Amino acid sequence: MRYTISAEPMAARLCWCRDCQYWATGNAAVNIIVPRAAVAVEGDLRTWDSLADSGRHMRRSFCGTCGTQVFSEARENADAMVVRVGTLDATGDIQPQSVIWTESAPPWAQIDPALKASPRQPT
Repeated sequence: MRYTISAEPMAARLCWCRDCQYWATGNAAVNIIVPRAAVAVEGDLRTWDSLADSGRHMRRSFCGTCGTQVFSEARENADAMVVRVGTLDATGDIQPQSVIWTESAPPWAQIDPALKASPRQPT
């Protein structure tokens, strides 16, 4: 499975929600938010729908071959989607501007005080 993004990210952030901690094997997930229309996928993509702690109805997409979690989309936000930075070919230019769901972070989490922080899902 491969994908391309034809627009610049609207935001880059770290997420400490419990779902992201599961997928990031205990750490925060590093995500970019992009226009949904800018993402084109080739290959086998599988999905799983769930209700997030934020109350949003989420569609989680993962590679049908290796199982890597790639995208998240909220039904309540048809214009944007989340891309897991670790799935990008080049990550060197990604600089998170914020960290969300800090109230769910474990006590040992290192949260950069220079980043804008939100205890839950920002509005």
